[in-house]
Amino acid sequence: MEPIDHEEGDELNNHAASSNSNNNNNTNNKATEPEAVSSELEEVLSDTSLPELRRLRRATAIELNILFNLAAPAIVVYLLNNVTSMATQIFCGHLGNLELAAASLGNNGIQIFAYGVMILVLIAGLLENPEIALDALSVCMTISGWVYMISMGFNAAASVRVSNELGAKHPKSAAFSVVIVNSCSFVIAVILALVVLALRHVISYVFTGGETVAEAVSELAPYLAFAIVLNGVQPVLSGVAVGCGWQTFVAYVNVGCYYVVGIPLGVLLGFHFNLGAKGIWSGMMGGTVIQTIILLWVTSRTNWNKEVEKAMDRLDKWKDTEEEKPLLAR
Repeated sequence: MEPIDHEEGDELNNHAASSNSNNNNNTNNKATEPEAVSSELEEVLSDTSLPELRRLRRATAIELNILFNLAAPAIVVYLLNNVTSMATQIFCGHLGNLELAAASLGNNGIQIFAYGVMILVLIAGLLENPEIALDALSVCMTISGWVYMISMGFNAAASVRVSNELGAKHPKSAAFSVVIVNSCSFVIAVILALVVLALRHVISYVFTGGETVAEAVSELAPYLAFAIVLNGVQPVLSGVAVGCGWQTFVAYVNVGCYYVVGIPLGVLLGFHFNLGAKGIWSGMMGGTVIQTIILLWVTSRTNWNKEVEKAMDRLDKWKDTEEEKPLLAR
């Protein structure tokens, strides 16, 4: 066996080290590369050789599978986070109406910055016979808030789905996902609203044993059912808007509809027209209706091909910004 020259050995070692370095770099690059969004849905929607009904069935099956894998965990987390607040009000409500009112004020005070509509519950304390009005609104808002968590799960899923499909240059998939996620949330909301109407005379007994509060909640049940249906659509549309990068627009719409329309309208109907809790609830729904109409109008007029172009422009700007950063800032 011939001995290896030192220079030749060094070259072999350098070559081996270079190969290992390249392999490590390739492995690291693969590990850091984001997982590509599947183009299966876009291909199905673009396949004109299939009958339209069959194409829609296949696309719906694909989208539902993706959607519920995203939405289900989010819904579970949101519902579990809301259980503590609900359990507190249920426990306090069975101690007495005054305790239920106190628990309502406490929980709503904590959540006031997260949900602007909770201010209306605090305003109910200024009505005549505020204890009953506050208790009734507290029960309705607790039920509405718990159901709202389901819509928030779809909100998160809608934001992820739309942003991913736009980033993957799939305009048809983005538009189709908007329809499916809104349809799913709306159907669930309608079912829950019908359940509330069916149980309108007994649903308050979960929170309190008072018959007076039960009657007040029963009168508010139609308003609650309508609010549940609205909240089955509005948060999802907000998620779509966020996925498209319209965060600033959504913020202005939320502030305008809740604080400029909803609260003043609730105060006007509740106090000036002496509608009490019904007026306050109607004011809140008025703001939500306007918000939903605005988001529906904007979403329905969206050109998804242009949204893909905007998404690509944002990605290019982000990449340029990352490349311009100094080494120590990365």
